[in-house]
Amino acid sequence: MKIKFIGAAEGVTGSKHMIMTNSGKQFLLDCGLYQGMGKETDEMNRSLGVNPTEIEAVLLSHAHIDHSGNLPLLVKQGFKGKIYCTTATFDVCKILLMDSAHIHEGDVSFINKHRRKKGLPLIKPLYTIHDTEKCLKQFKPLNFNTEFYLNDELSFNFSENGHIIGSSAINITSHETEKKIKLSFTGDIGRYTDPILKSPSVFAKADYIICESTYGNRIHNTIEDSESEILKIVKNTCLDKKGKLIIPAFSLGRTQEILFLLNKLYNKKLLPEIKIFVDSPLSAKATQVVNKHHECFNDELKLYLKNDEDPFGFPNLKYIQDTSESIALNKIDDPCIIISASGMCDAGRVKHHLRNTISDSKNTVLITGYCAPKTLGAQLTNGKKRVHIFGDFFDVKATIEIMHSLSAHADYLEMIRYLSCQDKEKVKKIFLVHGEMEAKIAFREKLISEGYHNVIIPLKGESSVLS
Repeated sequence: MKIKFIGAAEGVTGSKHMIMTNSGKQFLLDCGLYQGMGKETDEMNRSLGVNPTEIEAVLLSHAHIDHSGNLPLLVKQGFKGKIYCTTATFDVCKILLMDSAHIHEGDVSFINKHRRKKGLPLIKPLYTIHDTEKCLKQFKPLNFNTEFYLNDELSFNFSENGHIIGSSAINITSHETEKKIKLSFTGDIGRYTDPILKSPSVFAKADYIICESTYGNRIHNTIEDSESEILKIVKNTCLDKKGKLIIPAFSLGRTQEILFLLNKLYNKKLLPEIKIFVDSPLSAKATQVVNKHHECFNDELKLYLKNDEDPFGFPNLKYIQDTSESIALNKIDDPCIIISASGMCDAGRVKHHLRNTISDSKNTVLITGYCAPKTLGAQLTNGKKRVHIFGDFFDVKATIEIMHSLSAHADYLEMIRYLSCQDKEKVKKIFLVHGEMEAKIAFREKLISEGYHNVIIPLKGESSVLS
């Protein structure tokens, strides 16, 4: 068996790794979109790095677009096989991939209007709604912890890893020789104190591990501090400064975590009486999907549900659907909270809200998770004082707050804890992916100090024989 690292090998997004059996059959672990790579993003996404007609199947760790978002293009270019994932991941992909197709079609339509005026050749979207509908028909949902045989050479199962609803590690067994080879792909590792999801579960002993490393050089604040931290920010912005609190948040996962925090504050009668808006049609759909999968909830949330049937809703919360309603939010003078996608501030309605609030010192922008280096979110996180939004430059006068405690990614201590179920003497290699180089180098040193012997940082396109 052989592994080739195609995406998320020299960065965080675009997760894609190829498994090749001794007989020449090819399988993909994830097929995600690159995000936040500047002008290079589109070109990188159009180049899959594989021949789709030669891929037998895709094993999908979870639904986030940087892991699933290029599946429609794979199908469009000739992939005929099955896409295996958990049941909850399939439910999430049905809304995220359709939303991604809408975005691609809309962006290209806008760009082509300008190209047409200039007499330039028109461009085509990465994929369309039709491509995505065809792609979704090739999904094959499976239960956690159920061994599934792809053929005589490979079998696999999904184990929970607590990152988002339905997310999993993928545990592969090669039956190609008398001695079986075990390969585990961690996917994105979640938190042990996640307010909504079960903790990551142990996974079977592996000979080789492909491990994420997003926060390989960081320790998060505890999630228990999040309630008091966000309440302090809300009071300072909305009560003291009479301003708007803008929270860029991914529609799946982060939005629900923030709503649950605000819900708990409301039930404790601590939340100020201000209007709270979720300005993302996708977030409303994603919240419905999350609410559907109680089997993924942790025991604390299940207990909470006995007293509050809707942990993501409260009276002063309103979901914004219509574009005109979204535009109207920018004309509101009253203090309020606006939760809007995307979390990296690189697309979606949140960019319009930032354009209208970023230069007013009474407002606050709360960054709650990882932002790729070239995104607007990263610029704000890094303290840039002047930013470019929709063709214009704006001085950053709003307060920029950062809450890493809400991250859905494990920090390095939590990742080490996740790997602790393994036999360090029997793990032949750990491959670090899905992280910036600084984080990978730091995490490699920590793993070596923990007793792991062969920790490798593969380059994009690099292959390794697993024997």
